[in-house]
Amino acid sequence: MCKIIKVNGKAPEYGAGTFLAEGSFLIGDVVMGSQCSIWYTAVVRGDVNSIRIGDRVNIQDGAIIHCTYERAATVIGNDVSIGHRALVHGCTIHDKVLIGMGAIVMDHCVIESGSIIAAGAVLLEGTHVEAGSIYAGVPARKVKSVEASAASGEIARIAGNYIKYASWFSDSQ
Repeated sequence: MCKIIKVNGKAPEYGAGTFLAEGSFLIGDVVMGSQCSIWYTAVVRGDVNSIRIGDRVNIQDGAIIHCTYERAATVIGNDVSIGHRALVHGCTIHDKVLIGMGAIVMDHCVIESGSIIAAGAVLLEGTHVEAGSIYAGVPARKVKSVEASAASGEIARIAGNYIKYASWFSDSQ
């Protein structure tokens, strides 16, 4: 069962059709939309600031979503995939974005729609990722632009797959 923890009078909220895997954590000022999934050992920790998550967002195994006290809330749009062991901290992620496995997104970063952050990339504080970009490396830099249809097709495929995967577990909850 997911551990849901109230902090300073604020309890996490989540929408219909959300899958919360055993061993995951939802903490504090977290509001999620519908058809989201929080996978095994993922932590969404809104103890020091707010976290807002749209619809059809998947936060994969071991990922951490956090924020910075009095400085940086975290906002994640719709149809976003956060890869295994990624760290998303005090930033804004627009709709239809893929954050690769093990990527790190630091405070005050903004990632516009249709973008892909490669596995293992490190976006330094304040990085602005333009719509339809692929960023990779340490520190992450733009490696190329992609056509909106190509990026959104891959991003939509992964987000859709995670809705399907979560449905496989609905009988066990």
